[in-house]
Amino acid sequence: MSTRAEQYVADVVAREQLTPHLVRLELDVPGFVSTGIADEWVGLVVPGQYQSRYYTVRSIDPSASSGTARIVIDVVVHDTGLVTEWASGDPVGRQVTITEPKGSFLPPPDAGWLLLVGDLTALPAMARIVAEQGASAPTRVCAEVPADSRLDDYFVAAADVSWLPGDGPSRLAEVVEELAFPDGPGYFWMAGESAQMRAIRKHLMRERQLPSTHYDVMGYWRSVTRRQPRAVDPGPIWRAGKAAGKTDEEIWADYDAAQQGSDQGAEQ
Repeated sequence: MSTRAEQYVADVVAREQLTPHLVRLELDVPGFVSTGIADEWVGLVVPGQYQSRYYTVRSIDPSASSGTARIVIDVVVHDTGLVTEWASGDPVGRQVTITEPKGSFLPPPDAGWLLLVGDLTALPAMARIVAEQGASAPTRVCAEVPADSRLDDYFVAAADVSWLPGDGPSRLAEVVEELAFPDGPGYFWMAGESAQMRAIRKHLMRERQLPSTHYDVMGYWRSVTRRQPRAVDPGPIWRAGKAAGKTDEEIWADYDAAQQGSDQGAEQ
């Protein structure tokens, strides 16, 4: 028997154009309960639509008012797209639907360092990870973003951030292969275009030989359509694969196949 996921009705209370490609929305969400996971995401259903588009919860204030949380979502906008067209207008005062949050960031107890890599779609998650987890271990960020979307004050002041040019084809897979990883056990987190993420997972497993507990690599969007966040929850696929005795590589192959086959495209 399936259980319907929790949903919340949220009020859009503020909108800010951070860059030509990044719009910040503030939402008041009565009853919202955070997972406490630093890269948590929610499904967003805008007026007139029924499909969820997935976005990172950039920050959360659980005490905006009695029983109401104020969450911040930074939306990457494109030329076209359901959320792009809605967020590029005047959404303040409108109501949207938010699905229950989920997350996957889980460093092992022995992680002595954090290495975060991603493109513009991963920027909100990396910034929240740094803000909430950066004090737990030395943390380095490699962010590939267009020149007009580089925000020097987006991360907390103490963050070690390398800005990579993101105006042409992404080079994140090459960047990871060339990175000098810190010594000892740590945790590698990365998100971006799905095809590159598949290549990076193979590199981490085969060349770096990292244990599966020491990295998390997520496909946020697919280049064959338009930039889209994860339309497939990896949790059930991971658990089912482990229960079936599959290898990490086989489980990620199942996830990539499900991601490619999904028709719930969305922009991040």
